[in-house]
Amino acid sequence: MAKFNVVDLDMKKVSEIELSDDVFGAEPNPNLFYEVAKAQQINRRAGTVAVKNSSLVSGGGKKPWKQKGTGRARQGSIRASHWVGGGKAMGPKPRDYTYRPPKKVRKGALKAVLSLRAREKSLVIVKDFELPEGKTTKALKVLTTRLKLENALVIDEAKNLKLHRAVRNLERFDVLPPEGLNLEAVLRRKNLVLTSADAKAIEGALVGKARAGKA
Repeated sequence: MAKFNVVDLDMKKVSEIELSDDVFGAEPNPNLFYEVAKAQQINRRAGTVAVKNSSLVSGGGKKPWKQKGTGRARQGSIRASHWVGGGKAMGPKPRDYTYRPPKKVRKGALKAVLSLRAREKSLVIVKDFELPEGKTTKALKVLTTRLKLENALVIDEAKNLKLHRAVRNLERFDVLPPEGLNLEAVLRRKNLVLTSADAKAIEGALVGKARAGKA
């Protein structure tokens, strides 16, 4: 178990927290990063691109001229792909690009990226992140002036509406509930801010079943 400092919103240590080495002390794995990041990008593709082939272009049901005797090449339809205005030969069709890596790979990537932030000293664990009001200026002041962060991903439970409403409007900061934690969101920002409760929740989600199995 690794020990981390728990601080208040002025970066003053208030306690310590023990977190699993499996989640916050794992070795970074570029292969896992690649596979999961690739899947996230692929899954954003709409897959709606399409063109008309010769069967979908209207008109052209009759031969433009008779088969023989005209001195011209034989043609079956003015909507063939080599005609201007004709259909596209072997054009793209709508398709589903969705790809989901195995659960072990997805969890492994999250463990690796959390461990990477911990190793870089870019992981900030706060006791709580309560704002007096859901104002963007208030959140910006806390993050930049008090916590001294240039950019960060903030993780806190969804019911903390004031925090989510305030941070989501900031250009250099993102906010997500713990269940929405994902690889790209962590890699996009230099720092990661967690509440101690959310750190435990993430630890339980990533290693809970494994511990139960060992027992």
